[in-house]
Amino acid sequence: MAKRKSDSHSKDGGKRKKFKLAKGFLDPGTSGVYATCARKHEKQAAQELNLLFEDKLEEMYGDELRQNQEKEDGNEETANSGTLSIEDEVKRELSQINGSKSQNDVLNKEKEKLQFIDLSCECVIFCKTRKPVVPEKFVKSIMEDLSDPLNMVKRTRYIQKLTPITYSCSASMDQLGKLARKVLAPHFHDDNVTEDYKFAIEVTRRNFNTLERDDIIKKVVSEVLNGSDHHHEVDLKHYDKLVLVECFKSNVGMSVVNSDYVKRFRKYNVQQIFEKKLKEMKE
Repeated sequence: MAKRKSDSHSKDGGKRKKFKLAKGFLDPGTSGVYATCARKHEKQAAQELNLLFEDKLEEMYGDELRQNQEKEDGNEETANSGTLSIEDEVKRELSQINGSKSQNDVLNKEKEKLQFIDLSCECVIFCKTRKPVVPEKFVKSIMEDLSDPLNMVKRTRYIQKLTPITYSCSASMDQLGKLARKVLAPHFHDDNVTEDYKFAIEVTRRNFNTLERDDIIKKVVSEVLNGSDHHHEVDLKHYDKLVLVECFKSNVGMSVVNSDYVKRFRKYNVQQIFEKKLKEMKE
């Protein structure tokens, strides 16, 4: 009896969608924001996300960044005073006259707080952030703007979902435990935590097979429950806090969001937020 041909050859002539393996990587200790986007539009997605992030960076941290830059410039000027030759002093003064610092100059330095990393991964991009940016607060503020019923200006076309990464580590159980203790403490264990929470864990893995999903979940649950005298408990449906774990190649990132992550902010999905607002307008 002849063997039946595989169904995969029946409709598309044996052709299947080919997804490339990611070539990029993230270093341990990296903070930032993952974003999913339309396939083959990663560059356009990074461009529109960069504009969105720059505006939010200025809104949230602009004054602080300018003050820090002025302080650094003052320290540098103090260090150089009395040590420059007359010729160097003249060059420095001419440089200041020809390129006097405007707000745009300072903003150019602010951009260094945002750096897009090429993951070479289809449908996923990553923006690395540096202090004083706090990814959890940064992304939530963006979601609050986008979910505002009065804001009907859709600034993105290709961006889908945003996921903040407070910190990250290399993919090992030992490092995962250290990462969990660092990220979870402000939400579950510090002195400012005055109540017990119901929590859940969501694990996303891309190009990743180092640690099993169940092992990751068990480790994070253990760190939440054993980190303090509080009596937090797991609740997969009615949780107060959700621990997001993003695994990419040899890197594991983590952050914590509140219960409004799903209902109000549609899992930080930009597309779904605007679809919801359009639907509510028609009703």
